[in-house]
Amino acid sequence: MEIKVNFLDKLRLEAKFDDFTVVADQPIRYKGDGSAPGPFDYFLASSALCAAYFVKLYCETRNIPTDNIRLSQNNIVDPENRYKQIFKIQVELPEDISATDRQGILRSIERCTVKKVVQTGPEFVIEEVKNLDADAQALLTLNPDSEASTYIAGKDLPLEKTIANMSRVLADLGIKIEIASWRNLVPNVWSLHIRDAHSPMCFTNGKGAAKESALASALGEFIERMNCNHFYNDQFWGEDIANATFVHYPNERWFKPGRKDALPAGILDEYCLQIYNPDGELRGSHLYDTNSGNVQRGICSLPYVRQSDGEVVYFPTNLIDNLFLSNGMSAGNTLAEAQVQCLSEIFERAVKREILEGELALPDVPHDVLAKYPGILAGIEELEKQGFPVLVKDASLGGEFPVMCVTLMNPRTGGVFASFGAHPSLEVALERSLTELLQGRSFEGLNDLPRPTFESNAVTEPNNFVEHFIDSSGVVSWRFFSAKADFDFVEWDFSGRGENSNAEEAAALFGILEDMGKEVYMAVHDQLGATACRILVPGYSEIYPVEDLIWDNTNKALLFRADILNLHRLDDASLEALLERLEHSELDDYTDIITLIGIEFDENTVWGQLTILELKLLIHLALKQFEAAKEQVEAYLQYNENTVERGLFYQALNVVLEVLLDDELDLDDYEANFRRMFGNPRMDAVMGSVDGSVRFFGLTPTSMKLEGLDRHQRLIDSYKKLHVARANVAALSS
Repeated sequence: MEIKVNFLDKLRLEAKFDDFTVVADQPIRYKGDGSAPGPFDYFLASSALCAAYFVKLYCETRNIPTDNIRLSQNNIVDPENRYKQIFKIQVELPEDISATDRQGILRSIERCTVKKVVQTGPEFVIEEVKNLDADAQALLTLNPDSEASTYIAGKDLPLEKTIANMSRVLADLGIKIEIASWRNLVPNVWSLHIRDAHSPMCFTNGKGAAKESALASALGEFIERMNCNHFYNDQFWGEDIANATFVHYPNERWFKPGRKDALPAGILDEYCLQIYNPDGELRGSHLYDTNSGNVQRGICSLPYVRQSDGEVVYFPTNLIDNLFLSNGMSAGNTLAEAQVQCLSEIFERAVKREILEGELALPDVPHDVLAKYPGILAGIEELEKQGFPVLVKDASLGGEFPVMCVTLMNPRTGGVFASFGAHPSLEVALERSLTELLQGRSFEGLNDLPRPTFESNAVTEPNNFVEHFIDSSGVVSWRFFSAKADFDFVEWDFSGRGENSNAEEAAALFGILEDMGKEVYMAVHDQLGATACRILVPGYSEIYPVEDLIWDNTNKALLFRADILNLHRLDDASLEALLERLEHSELDDYTDIITLIGIEFDENTVWGQLTILELKLLIHLALKQFEAAKEQVEAYLQYNENTVERGLFYQALNVVLEVLLDDELDLDDYEANFRRMFGNPRMDAVMGSVDGSVRFFGLTPTSMKLEGLDRHQRLIDSYKKLHVARANVAALSS
């Protein structure tokens, strides 16, 4: 994690990381003001807090209340050497906790990350650099041997060369990648989490049988998502980019809707229109670009090549972002390598959907077949030893598709996790199923898995597949576990041979789709110095339902974004109009404003926690519509989760409104004790919200210029690096 430090007044320091700011000072005896803890105090507190976290985690997974558990830490300094210290952590446990759980709680503290790092002994590297931001790969600590050449199936270059090339691409763009975490719970299963140090919202996970393959996977996914703008889906990119020469890519085209908002000629083709507009209900305005919000410019569309005949077809960016998410995008050392990965993902998710929604039972992989892959078998056996039964299934549907499945069961909670993987090689598909299962997860994380069900509606509900797509955390049918399989096991093999194996495999996978009667469309993105592609298979590779283009389109943000960002500047008539649009939108009151308008507010602020319900409440309050405000305050207090401070503000507001709306009560009779209960600052905010001197308490003013929104600005900064690089390439080629 990158921590940037600013020098404040006197001896005060400010450390900034992610969305947090920590201020340190020195005690008065060391010439400070004692206004904040010292750096070493934070260090001491970190180990105590870390120990308490693992106690809390242990107790929560076993439904043990922590109300009467107390923990303290003392550091005992050696008089001969002040750098040699003993950290004594003591835990006071209630008498009704069993002996087993007492030992479990103490053992959980042994897992404290701070403790383990201190005991291992961190290595400090102190160096001078010309520019902190330009030192782009300072945090990629895994530096493979440049002389080594480790080849794995599916890669056209050695892992060492792949990592070096991808790292250079990111460095050239000025993106500093940091490795936030590594996981290696069982043999031959590695995963890691990487992110942009400047814009942590841009992150990916990698997985593989070795550290190097996991890092290559994470870097590849980072580059694919940059190339396809996936990090910035649904977000507002600001007015400068909205009015730039291009918004997404230099080769984009903008189409104006026809008369009566008809779809313009020139977008999609007849094959796609039959899928996306079967009843003629799709209008031009449904396809306005969410990222720019520039409706005057028209419908932003990108060129995709139809693979059946090489014709160019323009797909609206809105349609792609709303329906496909990250499905079917990949980066590779070569285009063929990227194509194989894209198509494998598409088959993995489509087959997974068919199996889960069809409640199909899959055949087990015979042990003699698993024995051919000892590295994979070792990981499975370790999971079994840890108390997690594992089922290994052939998901090829009778040898038709290159898909495998590894399913983990958690007897402690009754939850299950079905992980799928795809690749032309059965071994690679199986390895991906296993590594996907544990990607970024701890053993404790496996306690959150959903339980299987015989309720078909819960399994076939569209959002269940979205959950499976995001992190495989959706519900699985008990019918999936039947010993009576719907297909016979097939030891399939779609892999290529020789030097052009990826090209052969890509052709084979394209062939499967052709035999299914599917049209395939592809865009290649190589302006950023790496080869990436995105493949769309209409009617097959979508993640969200096609109806979302009409009924749940992300460009609903355009109805609300400007007014919400200019909230403090709106007059009463404009507030009434905004409130009416919110009331008639049929949006869930608990939708957060971050999602609604595509702005990355800091989640630790009131803006970051704001929901439609609270926004409507505050508008009613500003308009002095106290009865409506009171009704929504009650709903907020009953159902909304927020900070303690925000909850107390609304508790105070609730009782004040109760008095104001009761003709027999006088606020003057209660204000003194309200202030004793809630405190003067909080009551000042409540009274000001009622008399109109305080509007939208807790929401700092902003506008479409996005001032004060540091988190969102960092996301835009990240995108501008790509935008500038694409503009430079376009200028050179023109």
